[in-house]
Amino acid sequence: MTESRIEPQPWMTSPTTLAVLDALAGGGVGVRFVGGCVRDAVIGRKNSDIDLATDAPPERVMELLEAAGLKVIPTGLAHGTVTAVSGGVPYEITTLRHDVETDGRRAVVAFTDDWKADAARRDFTMNALSLDAAGALHDPFGGVEDLRAGRVRFVGDPRQRLTEDVLRLLRFFRFHAHYGKPPPDSEALAACREMAHMLPRLSAERVRVELLKLLSAPDPGTVIRLMRDEGVLEHFLAQATAIDRLDRMVAIETGLGLCDPLRRLAALLPVDGDTARHLAQGLRLSNLERERLVAMAAPEVDLSPGLDGPARRRALYAIGAETWSDLVLSAWSAGAATPDDEGWRDLFNEMQGWERPKFPLTGRDVKKLGVEEGSAVGELLRAAEAWWTEGDFRADRAECLAWMARRVD
Repeated sequence: MTESRIEPQPWMTSPTTLAVLDALAGGGVGVRFVGGCVRDAVIGRKNSDIDLATDAPPERVMELLEAAGLKVIPTGLAHGTVTAVSGGVPYEITTLRHDVETDGRRAVVAFTDDWKADAARRDFTMNALSLDAAGALHDPFGGVEDLRAGRVRFVGDPRQRLTEDVLRLLRFFRFHAHYGKPPPDSEALAACREMAHMLPRLSAERVRVELLKLLSAPDPGTVIRLMRDEGVLEHFLAQATAIDRLDRMVAIETGLGLCDPLRRLAALLPVDGDTARHLAQGLRLSNLERERLVAMAAPEVDLSPGLDGPARRRALYAIGAETWSDLVLSAWSAGAATPDDEGWRDLFNEMQGWERPKFPLTGRDVKKLGVEEGSAVGELLRAAEAWWTEGDFRADRAECLAWMARRVD
């Protein structure tokens, strides 16, 4: 095991972090930072989530935290995980573990106080790092060198690690997208290529999480192409055929300071609502996510910079600001326009500060004109709203009533 030091980071010495560390260390419990906060500290990236590992069982961890007056949430006791809330900031704390049994999907684990045994069950060398409160960086498998070189390398034999949990195959590509540099580790890539046929064994929920995290990377298209070329993509996302369009979507979003993995997923798909629905079902997307994906894959309105002001406002009224953003960026990425095209940028910004006008009539107004209860009420109301919309929303309540009265007469 190699050990080096890094300068204490602000998040390591904040009052909320120190309250958690002091509560555990005061009870004689060993505790270190692990995960993304350590990786990001090593390469100088900003970090938001702070995860901790400890050599004490979760019951002891909860006892010490509660004794220090901290709120504790038993988020995953069976897996040794609790969440401490200090000053409103959540800290996930997991007891050291070692694998007892694996089946390619989930591992049966047992708690341990052996830091190296816990590190040995991690997927990649960069994820086996741990950092103590004094700034000592513990690196049992050469993760620091790999991380700084942009090399995503498995701990131990890649095939064995994938046999234990094939989700690590998707994690390899996701981590390569966020931390890797070309070329990818050849041994890891060969193992992923060989064992990609195991991917259908994974639950839709686990695949969805990894896929959306991959698509949030700065350049996901390069890694999606790698997965395609290595015969991996066909086993879990065969519908992803428009990688060039994904590249354009990423460039457009980057220019606007945006990053929406679902929108990027839609950019990968053919323009076909049925394909989007099938994929949404396969990934167990939420109803809202499914509706967004289908709307982008099969847009109900055609948007382009050539639309005049009234046509833009009518479209905005019909689909709403959020769908407007999705459809404008989808149409922009589908064409040949550059990511800095001013016409498309102006069209996208049309929804900034937009407030949906309220149609001034209701069904009650229709009935007052003598229209009997039934489908005729809704039909007349929709016709009046369409007339009001075509007039660029300028007609007031009195004018809308007069128009509708003429229709009734």
